Amino acid sequence: MTDLTKLTLAEARDGLAKKTFSATDLTRAHLDAIEAANSALNAFVLPTPDHALAQAAESDRRIAKGEARPLEGLPLGHKDLFCTKGIRTTACSRILDDFKPPYESTVGQNLWDAGAVMLGKLNNDEFAMGSSNETSAFGPVISPWRRNGKDGNPSTDKLVPGGSSGGSSAAVSAGLCLAATATDTGGSIRQPAALTGTVGIKPTYGRCSRWGIVAFASSLDQAGPIAKTVRDAAMMLKVMASHDAKDTTSVDAPVPDYEAALTKGVKGLRVGVPKEYRVPGMSKEIEDLWQKGIDWLKAQGATIHEISLPHTKYALPAYYIVAPAECSSNLARYDGVRYGLRVPGKDVTDTYENTRAAGFGKEVRRRILIGTYVLSAGYYDAYYLKAQKVRTLIKRDFDLAWDKVDVVLTPTTPSPAFAFGEKSGDPIAMYLEDIFTVTVNMAGLPGISVPGGLSSEGTPLGLQLIAKPFDEETLFRAGQAIETAAGRFDAGAAWWTGAAGARSQQAGAKAGKSGGKS
Repeated sequence: MTDLTKLTLAEARDGLAKKTFSATDLTRAHLDAIEAANSALNAFVLPTPDHALAQAAESDRRIAKGEARPLEGLPLGHKDLFCTKGIRTTACSRILDDFKPPYESTVGQNLWDAGAVMLGKLNNDEFAMGSSNETSAFGPVISPWRRNGKDGNPSTDKLVPGGSSGGSSAAVSAGLCLAATATDTGGSIRQPAALTGTVGIKPTYGRCSRWGIVAFASSLDQAGPIAKTVRDAAMMLKVMASHDAKDTTSVDAPVPDYEAALTKGVKGLRVGVPKEYRVPGMSKEIEDLWQKGIDWLKAQGATIHEISLPHTKYALPAYYIVAPAECSSNLARYDGVRYGLRVPGKDVTDTYENTRAAGFGKEVRRRILIGTYVLSAGYYDAYYLKAQKVRTLIKRDFDLAWDKVDVVLTPTTPSPAFAFGEKSGDPIAMYLEDIFTVTVNMAGLPGISVPGGLSSEGTPLGLQLIAKPFDEETLFRAGQAIETAAGRFDAGAAWWTGAAGARSQQAGAKAGKSGGKS
């Protein structure tokens, strides 16, 4: 029998429509995979099997009646940053303890209304603050990929799956869910997608509602999907996106049929290559991958243009002023009084201090302190106000670029996946992981990461595409062109064995060589 966990979202949709298998079969296969592999990966912090099977049974009833919805019966993972009604939501922080929201996030509700099945809540960096999924209160997520060892077998080094959406990227890459929700504040969809051979799109700010998503930095946060293919990501975003009166930053704009855009090709598309993204110390294999991406798009009819985004070099420092400032404001609500963890003290102030000291992790405390500092009297103008001015200049750079090009091509990350502990002791080194992604959030633009190849160590590398506001269709067109040229990359999982041993496969195996190319 076909291993249902190896299907793409689109293949599973087609199989359900043809009644090759049922939604319950599909859901059970993924629940079995979670049971077999999650102890090794730590991708799910709360599997919800009973909830999932009840949703799958309802999907089977609808399919039998010919009433299937767009994502009917398709099992997904849900990042623990999205509120789920009556189901524990913690943002992977001790401070939210056993919090069960009385409401559903808008993005989540859109998915369940479209027939999707929730397999459970996925691990992430605490409050989405991290680039490696090492800051979660539930422990780190382990990537299903391994470096090539000198003896030809996978190395014993455990690699990070990227962050903050590391649970989403690892679960999709390892076949524990067909696709997953994620959020992106400075690269937290695209960076983990790049490190695990998956596709991740951060849509335009305002495209997806932020209502019911635990806030990190409100002017930067945006929801999006991580999926196995560009087509799967298009299917997910079509449902996740909507106007929402409950979110004042939600934009009332039509949501196109993104899947239909995949057939349009890139002939005549103007592709910009920013010279400022050739940063000092960039590895040759990242440079080579970037050139491959340029050649692939050119071969399919796109034209290539060098462009300048002169304020790019200021994006990372400006981001790490704006994001912590907003974080310090948003996290002030966690006081041990209304919900979540409470550590009593001799008075209210003492209770606040005790609760926050016990509830917030080291990285969250660091960012709160930075944010409080840059917003304090005497430093507001020197830091926060200046960072906001730089943000305006970054957006202006892109506005000028759109007169010359339709899409921008860059690497997604400056390096392949790294080992646990390799960068966590050096906050600056960790923050530099976002060097290619933060400009997109600062300018409110859409960006997508698509697998482009494997590093010399046999681990995935991603290419990033950036488009003008609300032009996700062009991202999907260009992303499809890259995927067609590069092929798909299945998770290297030779070091762990899934249900009945069916999903053990050679590390770094390229599906494109065996008919997996889309």
